Amino acid sequence: MDARPVLFRIARLLAEHGLEAVLIGNAAAALQGAPITTVDFDFMFHKTPANLRKLKAVAAALDAVILRPYYPASDLFRIVRDEDGLQIDFMGSIHGVRSLSSLRSRARVVAFEGAQLLVADLADVIKSKRGAGGPRDLASLEIIEKALHEETRNKKNEAGGSEERE
Repeated sequence: MDARPVLFRIARLLAEHGLEAVLIGNAAAALQGAPITTVDFDFMFHKTPANLRKLKAVAAALDAVILRPYYPASDLFRIVRDEDGLQIDFMGSIHGVRSLSSLRSRARVVAFEGAQLLVADLADVIKSKRGAGGPRDLASLEIIEKALHEETRNKKNEAGGSEERE
């Protein structure tokens, strides 16, 4: 399944409703070249009454509902749509991430046909996976670390190449 159309719609709805959120997790890693597949999308956002109203509007626009799971992620709001299994998690806090501001300061902007999505840096995705420490988080950690290593190596090669031309 190509997640880009779904991410485009999510990005457009977040912008339309003014809900600032940063994509993190496997989907963020996949958008940056990590060979990972995922069926859910994880976002960090500010948990405020105004943002919860915006989140409800996003869920309604997706013909979905918001669930509040009872496990340790107490700041979790899960948008679920039964017809196709869409699952989007919005979290007010994430293990290994100090704040939304710090996450946002390192995030990349990914454009989807005119809509923009803030995507967490690979290093932040790795910190969150280590912080959570669950089996599913740890299973993808090595793949994401390799993608970060390759990205870092490519940046160094590009920087070295531009210096040689000068």
